[in-house]
Amino acid sequence: MATTKPVPRFPDGFLWGVSTSAHQIEGAVDEREPSVWDEFSAEPGRVRDGSTAAVACDHVHRHGEDVALLAGLGVDAYRFSVSWPRVRAKGGLDFYDRLVDDLCAAGVRPVPTLFHWDLPAGLDWLERSTAERFAQYVSEVADRLGDRVARWITLNEPAEHTLLGHALGVHAPGRKLLLDALPVAHHQLLAHGLAVRALRAAGAGDIGIANSHGPVWPAGPDPADVAAADFYDMLLNRLFADPVLLGRYPDGLGELMPGDVEADLGVIGEPVDWYGVNYYAPTRVGAPQGTGTEFGGVRMPAELPFSVREIEGYPVTDFGWPVVPGALTELLTAFRARYGDRLPPVLITENGCSYEGVDDQARIVYLDGHVRALHRAVEAGVDVRGYFVWSLLDNFEWAEGYTRRFGLVHVDFETLERTPKASYGWFREMLREQRR
Repeated sequence: MATTKPVPRFPDGFLWGVSTSAHQIEGAVDEREPSVWDEFSAEPGRVRDGSTAAVACDHVHRHGEDVALLAGLGVDAYRFSVSWPRVRAKGGLDFYDRLVDDLCAAGVRPVPTLFHWDLPAGLDWLERSTAERFAQYVSEVADRLGDRVARWITLNEPAEHTLLGHALGVHAPGRKLLLDALPVAHHQLLAHGLAVRALRAAGAGDIGIANSHGPVWPAGPDPADVAAADFYDMLLNRLFADPVLLGRYPDGLGELMPGDVEADLGVIGEPVDWYGVNYYAPTRVGAPQGTGTEFGGVRMPAELPFSVREIEGYPVTDFGWPVVPGALTELLTAFRARYGDRLPPVLITENGCSYEGVDDQARIVYLDGHVRALHRAVEAGVDVRGYFVWSLLDNFEWAEGYTRRFGLVHVDFETLERTPKASYGWFREMLREQRR
């Protein structure tokens, strides 16, 4: 096996889990209403391999098998997402009733995410009413599942849904609004705040959000590079953390948002019980270069006030993302320094990597390094309460289709056979050691 040195012991009660999302694994497209991702995937050229998530892992029909994999893995919790389009269909919550019952029977805590990018077709985050409709949907889900679900996540990665889906057009719904996509960020954050209120009204007492974050490194010491990196850090990190944790936007952004921003910030800043961080890699950013640059397979327009540069000197995943475990420690200690006592306990709600093969020794090295980096953050005084691997299963990886594999479990997308990878065994044994 790729690593043999024991992982340091985490505090008692530390939560270990794995994550998935509805659109990426559920399939059963004819048993729900369409989403913006169904529409996007149907357009030629949008998804790398021309695939769709119509079947995906067929989790809706095979969830019993997947719950058995979770139980065999030995995780404390399973973070999944509830499909808003499925809930809108007749009997749509019945599936989640069964899933939650099965998880509880297996001794695995259900941790639902209420929005993971699969917006119902016909709704639009440019419209304020979508946030209000979201709160109504959240109330419906909480009323049905709240007797068995103790921990809730409102939104997953509003930054990516804004930037990739609405600013750059490489994710659904495929808009290229650049900075005119800022209202999408605001309405998602407003939806988060309204969802917190709806969950509190339903009796929920353990609520967070899953925001994506990573350190932003200037390409060099030149003031133009430093300024460009600071702007990118504002877009990726502070734009989505400051309103939730501080109740305000970074300087200069509030006036660009629609509606009564001050009143909305009072909703967005509703206290959360913990703060979720999805971490994958740092980003190196410099001044604009006059031509578009490519980052993670995404072409960045030349008119942006920054350019994303390659990070050299580190191994990369099959996705081309640099593997920098120490940047996770850097990120968490910087967040503690920035937000102080306004930062609640932290959960790592996603961390993982794309590698091919069942004997995935590179994934073991990746996870081992990041778990150790997380422990260093705990030792440095950051109040981290849990860690979720992305992902349980190989799945539909958005615009990459089935060309990227993040799972601890290999899925044959022809037969749908599940095969635990070497990393599944490593994670299982690591959890056993944590509990000795």
